[in-house]
Amino acid sequence: MMATNELAIQVKGLTKIFKGKKAVDHVDLTIQKGEVFAILGPNGAGKTTTVRMMSTLLKADGGTIEIFGHDARKEAAEVRKHIGLTGQYASVDEDLTAWENLMIFTALNGLNKQEAKAKATQLLEDFTLLEAKDKQIKNFSGGMRRRLDLAVSLIANPPLVFLDEPTTGLDPRTREQMWDVIREMIAKGTTVLLTTQYLEEADQLADHIALIDKGKLVIEGTPDELKREVGELKFIVKFDGNATNAGIALIKEVFDRSSELVINGNEIQVPVENTLQISDFFVKAEQRKIEIKVFSMQKPTLDDVFFKLTEENK
Repeated sequence: MMATNELAIQVKGLTKIFKGKKAVDHVDLTIQKGEVFAILGPNGAGKTTTVRMMSTLLKADGGTIEIFGHDARKEAAEVRKHIGLTGQYASVDEDLTAWENLMIFTALNGLNKQEAKAKATQLLEDFTLLEAKDKQIKNFSGGMRRRLDLAVSLIANPPLVFLDEPTTGLDPRTREQMWDVIREMIAKGTTVLLTTQYLEEADQLADHIALIDKGKLVIEGTPDELKREVGELKFIVKFDGNATNAGIALIKEVFDRSSELVINGNEIQVPVENTLQISDFFVKAEQRKIEIKVFSMQKPTLDDVFFKLTEENK
């Protein structure tokens, strides 16, 4: 996931209005060549609308979009030569086989018969679908469908691929397989713009993340930068049952965060401003013979960022 200093996408003031309501509200994004950029947000946040405008499928009501320096509004045909798009739902024909689908799409991309056969075979191998090439798509699993749909979007070897919620509805194992496929694309230098509702997906794959809520850009940065917005380490400690009350009292004394404690039986979670407080806690717990069963420290996650910032945006 190595980015360059050249821009793949530059969006300024992007706006889309449906029935008097701003679905996308003056969004600015800058995406470098060779990076994976994730647009994260809840259902209805404006993620898909943003992608549809950037991929020339939907006309923007305001702002500008440049794809590799080309104006997406004035040079839509040129922009389409540089992009591939995998939407939320498969674009393939369910009554045809994987091979038949790929042959149709390779022809639509201008490949002759020999080139089409070679490209279809290569893609089926790359996406581990060769053994299923003569199977009708309606008999494919969800993961196989998504892999084929992604293969179709890569027929023309586009330098930029839009993946609109590529793993929605997939089970965890199949989602992991799709992540591996996406990582292979990235390793070959493809720039990827990914929209997702899955926080772990963004954390696993993205160099940069933009959080969009209610059509507005809430925050943008690397995963680590976003996590620092939440800022605080969490200390989680589980006491022996008889020591719980004394343990809670000690935590309140040492960490001075009474109003922010999360208490679940004999397990307590508290935000930490200074890690020296943790050392102080253990010294005093030993002095007072407060028995600790288990403890852990947890860094902020994208879940924390998501919930904090979308809550603030209400």
